[in-house]
Parts: sequence; C-alpha cells; structure tokens
Amino acid sequence: MTSPLLITPGAVTAESTDNGVAAHYGNPAHEGRAIDRSSAWVDRSNRGVVRVSGPDRLGWLDDLTSQLTKDLAPGTATESLILDTRGHLRHHLSLVDDGEAVWIHTEPGDGPALAAFLDSMRFMLRVEVTDLSEERAILTVLGPDRDKVVAALDLDDVPVRAAESETDLFLPVDRLVSTAEALTEAGTRPAGMWAYEAHRISEHRVRPGLDTDERTIPHEVDWVGRAVYLDKGCYPGQETVARVHNLGRPPRRLVMLHLDGTAERLPEIGADIELGERRIGRVGSSARHHELGPIALGVVRRNSPTDTDLVVDGIAAGQEVVVDPDTGANAQIDLRRRPR
Repeated sequence: MTSPLLITPGAVTAESTDNGVAAHYGNPAHEGRAIDRSSAWVDRSNRGVVRVSGPDRLGWLDDLTSQLTKDLAPGTATESLILDTRGHLRHHLSLVDDGEAVWIHTEPGDGPALAAFLDSMRFMLRVEVTDLSEERAILTVLGPDRDKVVAALDLDDVPVRAAESETDLFLPVDRLVSTAEALTEAGTRPAGMWAYEAHRISEHRVRPGLDTDERTIPHEVDWVGRAVYLDKGCYPGQETVARVHNLGRPPRRLVMLHLDGTAERLPEIGADIELGERRIGRVGSSARHHELGPIALGVVRRNSPTDTDLVVDGIAAGQEVVVDPDTGANAQIDLRRRPR
C-alpha cells in the first residue's frame, strides 16, 4: 500500500521496511522537535492490523502470548509477544481492547501471517480473527500535547491505543487523509519515519526485524515488563523466559550507540559491532536525532565491557547500557546441609 498522505506538501517516500509512507516532510530536525516539545502526527499506515473479537478473546490471547491479557481493561494499551517453543520471537503485537474486540497492529507486511497463525489456534473457542491491513490504517500522534489534540478529533467508532509515549488511531483508510488534515489544522506537525525512528531509538524501544534476529529472546532486548508478564500461566516460550529470569543471564544485551557525528553515513542493519579486532555483536536500527545526533540500537555479548568505546560498521561509537549484564539470575536458592 502506498499511503495517500504522500501527497502532503514536502513528503519524501521512505525506503526499505517503511516503503509506502513518508520518511520526512522537508525538515526532519523540526519534526523531531515537535515530537519532543508539542505534537506531531506520523503516518504508519503500512503497519499490519488484525482484529480479534468474541467472548473468549482475552483469555485465549493470554494462553498464546507473553502478556497478561485475561483481565485487560478496555482502553488499556499494552504490548505482547508470540514466541516459539524455544523463546524466540515470532510476532510482536501492539494492542488495545475496546470492550468488544482486541485491536492489534504489527510490523509492515506481518498482518496476514499473524492473522493466519491466530486463526489456526482458535480450535473450539469463541473467537474470530480478521486481517484488516487493507481496510485500517495506523496514524500515530506523539508529543506532550497529544492528548489535547486527539481529544478534539471526531473519533466515533475509531479504536484508540493511548500508550505511554504515543497514541495510535486505527482509522478506516478513507478517513486517514481527513484526520491528518484536521490534526495539521489544529497545529500538529506532520513528522516522517526518520523523526519517529530517532525518537523510538532514543527511548530504547526495539523494533522486530531490525533490532532482533532469529536468536533474540525477550530478556536481551528489554521486553520483560514491557511485553512480557512474568507471573502468569503457561504460554509457548515461557520455559526459556522463566529459566533466564530465574537461573541464568541472556547471552546478549541491548545497548544504545552514540555514533561519531563526523561520519557521513549510518551503519547498515546487521553490520558488525567490534571491540578491537573482535566481533561482539550486531547493529540494528539507526537514525539522526535532532539533539543526540546519530544514534543506533545494537546487541552485544553479555560479558562485553560496558565502559569501552566500540566500532560499528567502521564508525566509532560510545555505548549506553540498556540491558544490564547481570539481568536475570533472580532465583533465591538456599543450599543447606542435610542434618546428620
């Protein structure tokens, strides 16, 4: 899908993963400042959208995913993961329940696969799964003034996911342009994916497929607490999550990288992170932040030094610890000698 919002003045099309929506609208630095200081809307209409309805939906999702959803109150935004039996990521879900259905958005292109997987797991339960990726479009509003500008919109019958740092609108596709225009008229600035990604990276929020690979487990990338609820019943992959939490530390850890600003390029996704001549990890997404300069997320070996500068795809970089090397190993084991 090519977004109709690409006709917005100044719009420049994004490439690669976010092809079809705007990378920026002429001034990414100003767009980033609006996200931090006032309000901005971001076209994320390339996201996959899935709707799950039926009276058994919340308990069913609780059994399938890493998040506690069985008692999820309407309007409560959360994230969840679908893992394989070894604890590796299959799908990432950003979701909200509206009292009648759970609305989910996921990575571009992943809507049909997510819907197909969920549909295959329905069995005899009273749930219905619908892929609405072609019918619904995500428009995200960010910034300290976002609640005020969203409240002024006519959003009758539009599910709203109000998370900690952003608000997602699950708009019918034919209302995407009119809603964006209403926000702009109210003083909300259009912002492209360049500014959005810079904001996301600065908040240490990983993006599946960019900051993760086929070996990623939740503890490595700071998903525990955010997308994983530790004190709940069984779900696929829980054994790995519990084992790392209680007995061991994950093999890798997430870092934010402050890249050398004199470099004229950003690192390629998946490129090596090196310490001296030794490869210690891979870099994920990167962007130019309006205040922090060029930044990136990466995963490195857990036991790598935390206070050493690194080289990322040939670019010098300082590291900011996101996941502590000692995360996990929370079991309280009391070993006592058996009395004679």
